[in-house]
Amino acid sequence: MSESEIDAVVFDVLGTLVDEPAGIRAGMRALAPSLDAPGIERLLSLWQQHIEDEQRRVLDGARPYLASDALDREAARLVADAAGVDDPAAVAAMALSGRRLPPWPDTVAGLARLAERFPLIGLSNASRTALLGLNAHAGLRWHQALSAEDARTYKPDPAVYRLAVTVSGRPPERLLMVAAHAWDLRAAQGLGLRTAYVSRPVGDPPTSADRFDLYADDLADLADQLDEADGLSG
Repeated sequence: MSESEIDAVVFDVLGTLVDEPAGIRAGMRALAPSLDAPGIERLLSLWQQHIEDEQRRVLDGARPYLASDALDREAARLVADAAGVDDPAAVAAMALSGRRLPPWPDTVAGLARLAERFPLIGLSNASRTALLGLNAHAGLRWHQALSAEDARTYKPDPAVYRLAVTVSGRPPERLLMVAAHAWDLRAAQGLGLRTAYVSRPVGDPPTSADRFDLYADDLADLADQLDEADGLSG
């Protein structure tokens, strides 16, 4: 696959470009400074499981759509209750920790490099408001940042990926979806997008049955592969 075959690059954000667990852990340490490492990991699992379960309920039609802000507030209350914290201000601060996620070491430079050659589109399950804060905190560079809130559903619903197709004005096969989550890429493939898996410590690795267009160690490797493919095609 060469650069000339791609008109825009679409990026998952949470986990792919920012270290979501690290940001949530930091919020938990601020919520309850006495927590030890195993305690933080238990609460992190509680948080993640709630978000996953409730997004799935929305996708299954078992619950009306709620933006990620509302789910984060619910998760923060669960975590605070489990930690024995009843300070409303502290719980509210914990709920906003999803907007203060650190970028991976290669993210900012990698986006800047790719942005010299392609329009970049962020596509996230984070709400519009959360995505604004997250992008600013992590220093993410976009030409367009899209929230699943605009489709009133969550990935992997095809409606979310259609947002990127519509905004780009290009056929799906001219878009490259980049993610650290194999489930995300499978859903994008279902709509006809090209796919690139980027390895992250917190991602969902591909299985032996997956067939993505590119596999990269990080964004620098992804850019190198696109450079090399374009050179070969030229």
